[in-house]
Amino acid sequence: MNDCEQDGRPHITLSMIVRNEEQRYLSQALQTHRPWIDRAVIIDDGSTDNTVALCKELLEGIPLVMVENRASRFADEVSLRKQQWEETVATEPEWILNLDADEILTADFGMQRNHILKSSEDAIYFRLFDMWSDTHYREDQYWQAHAYYRPFLVRYRSDWTYEWKETPQHCGRFPVTIQHFAYGCHSPRVKHYGWAREEDRVRKFERYQTLDPDAKYGWREQYESILDTAPRLLPWFE
Repeated sequence: MNDCEQDGRPHITLSMIVRNEEQRYLSQALQTHRPWIDRAVIIDDGSTDNTVALCKELLEGIPLVMVENRASRFADEVSLRKQQWEETVATEPEWILNLDADEILTADFGMQRNHILKSSEDAIYFRLFDMWSDTHYREDQYWQAHAYYRPFLVRYRSDWTYEWKETPQHCGRFPVTIQHFAYGCHSPRVKHYGWAREEDRVRKFERYQTLDPDAKYGWREQYESILDTAPRLLPWFE
């Protein structure tokens, strides 16, 4: 039993999918979240850089399940998300914190962690902000994720049967079953850096053009807006 389990606080398992994150936001994400977690389950989806070694280095001392896919499965995202879920629940988690490698929870979560998790809620919802730089997030008719709360942290209920949104893209990070969980909306926020660099925006635009050319699983106008040269940006305040 590690020190985190001994202090009696609610137990969090970080669940994450990574791919070629060495030069992106993985270090910042893991260093930020490390004090709040007790275990990690990470699916490496065919990285060709040192992502796996970086995960092991930054999470040294924390129990880690590292699963390495030889080839990427992201073209069928729902199968990848199912794999992530199955590997995570196999560890018999108490709470599952599901974050991508470019998503970072704000520091106030650390102050509220135990209070939030000792409530009767089974799903914890936060707002996600799509960062368009290190200092600004985007807000317009196509980019307003931060106007809504969505689940990032759930209590694992082994007595439930879990079902998924069966789409190859935009299937959600959790089974749709958790929509039936008692939930609460909380003030910590998630900074999403997936759009923060121009090269990332170009890469994602090209990826959606390849994987969802007819916008069957997403929003065509939003796809087309990714490369806007002068989007409406608002400053981020901690």
